[in-house]
Order: sequence, then C-alpha cells, then structure tokens
Amino acid sequence: MIKNQHITTSPSSVAVPTQPSIWARIDRRDLTRALITAGFALVVFVIGFVQPRLPWLIPGLTLVGLAFGCWPILQESWGDIRRRKMSMDLSMLIAILAAAAIGQGVTALIITAFVLAADILEDLCMDQGRSALTDLLTFLPETVRVKKGSSQAIETVALKDVQLNQTVIISPGERIPVDGSVLTGTSSVDQSRITGESMPVNVQAGSYVYAGSVNENGALEIRTEKVGAASSYGQIITAVKQAQSQEAPIQHLADKFAAILVYVAIIGAVITWVVTRNLTSAIDVIIVAGACGVAAGTPLAMLAASARAARQGAFVKGGSYLEALAKVDTVIFDKTGTLTKGQPEVVAVKPATELDQTILLQLAASAEWHSEHPLGKAIVAHAHNAGLTLSEPTTFINEPGKGLTATINGQQIKIGNAQQVALPANVLNDLADQSGNVVYVTADDRYLGYLLLADAIRPTAKKSVQALQQLGLHVIMLTGDRPSTAQAIAHTLAIADVRADLMPEDKLNIIAKLRQDGHTVAMVGDGVNDAPSLAQANVGIAMGSGTDIAQDSAKVILISSELEDVYALFKLARRAQRIVKFNFLGTLCVDVIGMLLAGFGILTPILAAMVHVISESVFILNSARLIPRKKAEVLPQSHRVIS
Repeated sequence: MIKNQHITTSPSSVAVPTQPSIWARIDRRDLTRALITAGFALVVFVIGFVQPRLPWLIPGLTLVGLAFGCWPILQESWGDIRRRKMSMDLSMLIAILAAAAIGQGVTALIITAFVLAADILEDLCMDQGRSALTDLLTFLPETVRVKKGSSQAIETVALKDVQLNQTVIISPGERIPVDGSVLTGTSSVDQSRITGESMPVNVQAGSYVYAGSVNENGALEIRTEKVGAASSYGQIITAVKQAQSQEAPIQHLADKFAAILVYVAIIGAVITWVVTRNLTSAIDVIIVAGACGVAAGTPLAMLAASARAARQGAFVKGGSYLEALAKVDTVIFDKTGTLTKGQPEVVAVKPATELDQTILLQLAASAEWHSEHPLGKAIVAHAHNAGLTLSEPTTFINEPGKGLTATINGQQIKIGNAQQVALPANVLNDLADQSGNVVYVTADDRYLGYLLLADAIRPTAKKSVQALQQLGLHVIMLTGDRPSTAQAIAHTLAIADVRADLMPEDKLNIIAKLRQDGHTVAMVGDGVNDAPSLAQANVGIAMGSGTDIAQDSAKVILISSELEDVYALFKLARRAQRIVKFNFLGTLCVDVIGMLLAGFGILTPILAAMVHVISESVFILNSARLIPRKKAEVLPQSHRVIS
C-alpha cells in the first residue's frame, strides 16, 4: 500500500536532524497488526491440528483475525473501488476472501500477514527515500545572528526575518543559513549537502557560500545575497515539493501495467477453474500475481533518484524530467559561463624580444590600476596572483575608442587594441588568426608587447565532455562568439560539433531541428539569452551561478555549477531507468511463471503467497538501492580532476 505523504517542513521551524534506526522508523501499529494476524494463523492451525472436532471455533477465530488484519487492506481497496481503479490491494483482498470462502482459513490469515509485512517494508523504503530529501531540509538553524543598524549591534533574529544585504555572523561549527559572500574571516566550509563536494572548501573574503553548508573552523561574516526561496536551501524545498507532486510518465505506465497484470490473473483464474474445476488452483493464480514491485518500486526509484540528484547538487523539478534525462542522446552546451567561466583571464604575456615578461605584466597592470574595464581588472588580478608589486600611476586617462594612457615612473604607458595603439606590421601579421582579446602595450610610443586575454575554460570542462561522450552522448557547443574563438575552445575540449556566431533565435532553431529529427536534447546554459533555449530543449539544465530567468526556464538546476555534476546526473538517470526496466521485466517473468505453476496445481496457496511477497520485496529493495548514502556519484577515476 503506497501512502501519499508530503513534506511540510518550513525553513523557519527546522531542528538538527537525527537519523532514526530502522526499528524506530517502523510503524508500531502496522507491526503489531501483522504479528497479531500471524498469531491468529498459528492458533487456527494448532486448533485445527489438535482439536479438529471444534468446527465452530476455527471459523470464528479466522473471521476475527481476518477482520483485524484486513482492515487497512479493506480501506485501501474501498478507495480503489470508488475510483474504479484496480490495484494490488484489491486483488489480494479478493484472493484472501476467496481462500477463506473455500475453507482455507489458515492460508487466508497467512496471506494477510504476508501482505501486511510487505506493506511495512514498502513504507520503510519509501520513508527512507523521503528522509534522503528531508534530511536536506532539516538542517538550518531557527535563529541567526545579524549586525543591524549603524551601530552594528549584534541581534538574534528568526531565520525567516533575515533580509538581503544584512551581515550574518557564523561561528565555527555553525550551519550557514543564507547564500552570500564572505565579508571577513577565513575558514573551511563543508558544502556536501548542497553541491555534493565531499572535501571542505576553503573560503575567505569574497568567496561565495551556500545555505545548508557547515562552517568548520573559522568565524565568518557573510553578506546575505539570497534568502528564503531564492537561496540554495529554498531551491531544495521547491525541488522536493515538485519531485513529490509530479509523477513521471513511467509511473503512470507502472500503474497501468500493474492493473493489467491483475486483470490477467483474474482471467487466468477463471480459465483455470473452467479447465481444472479446481477452485484452490484458480485462487492460487490470483494470489501469486503481484505487481506491487512495479507499482511501488517505480515511484520509489523516482523519489530516491531525485534525492540522490539533490545530494549531488542537481535539483530536478519533477520525475518526468529525470525520466527524460535517461533518454537524452544530444547534449548542447552554451559556451560562455558554462564551458567557460564567463570572465576574461590573462592567458599569455608576450613581450618584445628585449623585454622581460614580468616587467611587461607589471607595467600593464600598474597602468590599469584605476581601470573599471573587465579586461583591465583581469590584468590587475593576474599581476596580483603572480605576486607582483604595482605602482600607482601619477596620471590616468581612459578615453573610449582611444585606449588608456597612464604615467608610470615618468613613462607614458599606452594600452589599447590594434586600432588604438601604433604597432609594427609584423605584430599584426603574427596575430591575424589569434582568438581572444589582445591588449597591446607601448612606453613612450615604443612597442613593449601584448597580453592575450580569453574567457577561461572551466578546469573540469574537458574531462566532463569526454565522460559524456563515453556515455554515447553527442556533444554540441553553441555560441555567439566569432568562429575563431569558438573553434579554439572546441578544439581544446575535443568537441567536434561547434556552431558559432549565433543569435538566440538561431540556437532555438538548432534545438527545434534536432528534436524534429528525433533526437532527445538537453541544453546546458546560464545566461539570459539561454532562457529560450533551456525552455525549448527536452530538458534544460541551468548552472546555479546563472541568472534567475535561466534557472526559471530550466528543468534542472546545478547549484554547484560544476560540469562533473552534468555527467553524474545523466549516469544517475540511466541507472534509475535500468532499475525500473528490470523491475518491469522481472515482475512479468515471475508472474507468468507463477500463474502457470499455480494453474497446474504445483503451487499451494501459501507458496503462492510467498512467491508474491518475496518477489514484491525484491523489486522494492532493488529500487531502494538508489536511495543516497553518504557519498555522491563522481566522475570515473580516469576522468576525475585532482585539485
């Protein structure tokens, strides 16, 4: 019996979770009912064996035991009858009543006890699947310490009252309640509940942290940037509600499949009785047919897979999208902000022959000291990372269209592109096919060299693309960049199919054409211009670092923004599909063989009940293998990136 339960945990009323034992999670009333029903079966059997001359006592005890044991089965069956729905509870109730009607009281009681025991196992597995999700929800503190007002006094407020741009104080060992940037302090943060990252992440001023993480050793002050439903924690709540409220198409198919098996069993029982005139064998045919392993195992597989995906930092907005992921054969990546970091970095420093590389970088970064241009900031950051000491310019002029001019130690440093800076002819010839942004540097009109800046590729991009290709997926890169830049990045990532110089409507047309040709397409992106494409694909996957509109358009959100999670997501979806298919095929085989054996009188009623319950339990436990443990799915060893 599948009991529909929904999570109602709210962010403002969360306590530290404790993992109850299996014994503690079992409903005592259900266990007591199953044991008492089994006790009635034992008493009826003993009386029938020792005192067969008491015919009035055995039917009386059987009736009481069945009334007590079958009450929850009767309730479920009555609901199914009112909905005009055939279910396994209804089929088993028919089998129990039929067995009792032909004088098989002990058999009827044993079948009832078996069904109740199987229901306990089913509820236990489903509860464990829900717990894997609710464990993510039951982790934030009820109250938070914030600095308020101009006095910066520290006050304790309810989590639900925390607002944007407030400063939250997190002590060592405390749970981080909001998404935001670290203002002061250094620490190691355990983000495994949100991103799936098993190792603690070192954070300092400027680092971004997620709600639901644990601050391990240092005190932190965090500026809140996302609170409530907008935070990673809030997105988990949304994902959990959607995962429970939406049924995947495979679940509807499982319900139909289960009903068909029941009808086949009833028809088979009628045929058996007509051919053999053996009512016991006919009833055995109904008893042995069990599709609960599919009817219960399929939603459990979807729930458990959603929980595992959430533990890996991917929030799937419903089982139908998880099912669609298993069918994807084409993965499209947007380039900027997805395969790349979406921000320029210095990738090469090329001085003139007589100049040292360090001096060129130092002069360029010093000249860019006051620059607000993204390329200028990238040059300054690269110099700082190299440990260089910069000199503040005495003069600084930045004229759009004319380049930047600054005075450094008495030298006039000019920085700009090929149209803004006078360059030797051979320099332009050497860089004719160069991708990226080239920044030229002169000192007192003497050419010093150039810096090459490009949108840096994510460290795990190549490994992740290779892993997806090994799964048999066709990988495509789409970008609005010029072809030379796109081809350079595609070559580095070993992506053969790259489409460049695209407008957003061009990406839509490409996805539509692929779907029209029969492909199942997943689109991975992060920007505003990705939103239409994310909605157009069979499954849109948005990076957690992307824009809100992109995340709203997507069906899956990668909170960690790590590309390894894309691989893990596809692998998980395919694993869930394999488990569900195995349950379907296994149930069909067991039922067909069981009904044949029962029809020929080889199975007794008790053996038929055992086959039913054992096969059901096996398939439910098979789905339960998807329930996440402590460690999340990662790339194969050959594709892991060691940092």
